[in-house]
Amino acid sequence: MHRFDPPRRAFAAALAALAGFVDALGFLLAGGYFVSFMSGNTTRLAVDIATDPRSAVLPAGLIALFVAGVFTGGVAAFKAGTARKPAVLALVTALLVAAAVLHRAGLAGPAIAALVFAMGALNNTFQRGGEVAIGLTYMTGALVKIGQGLAARMTGQGGSGWASYLGLWCGLASGALAGALAWSRWEAGALWLAAGWAAAMIIVALRLPAER
Repeated sequence: MHRFDPPRRAFAAALAALAGFVDALGFLLAGGYFVSFMSGNTTRLAVDIATDPRSAVLPAGLIALFVAGVFTGGVAAFKAGTARKPAVLALVTALLVAAAVLHRAGLAGPAIAALVFAMGALNNTFQRGGEVAIGLTYMTGALVKIGQGLAARMTGQGGSGWASYLGLWCGLASGALAGALAWSRWEAGALWLAAGWAAAMIIVALRLPAER
């Protein structure tokens, strides 16, 4: 994260906020399951298998859809070449619009599926060497980096990059708060806000300075 220039770090934080916003909406829409946080769904899967195996189908399906989204986003990123960021975000925007339309039509299940697929695809926005360089929908790694950075700073070993990871975590947390507040006011209508946010990020991606 700290190896990226300031505009890209800010861009990553804005995308993490979008992920938090969508995850909060999805969490409320799906009744306590996640559309971007697959560690949580994995725990739910294990608990459901142990306590109510029939209900394990839902978290298993969400995890599979997320992986499918990552796969599809990865293919789109590869084919787009240097236009990877706007291409991935265009895919994410289309999926969020689809989720809003599906929910409006009374198809809550397919809407949730579109949200999960979108969040999987989103993680392909930042790549280096064909691998994800910044995880935008999961923050455990970022929190570990914060702790390690603070420890390194206290022991005189550097650790200057921890603030970048803190910004990423704050982005997701603030986005989730905004998503919960938007849901309390507009409920699933807030999905249109998420789609508009993603569309705005395409414009930002196109205006980013060239990588050095």
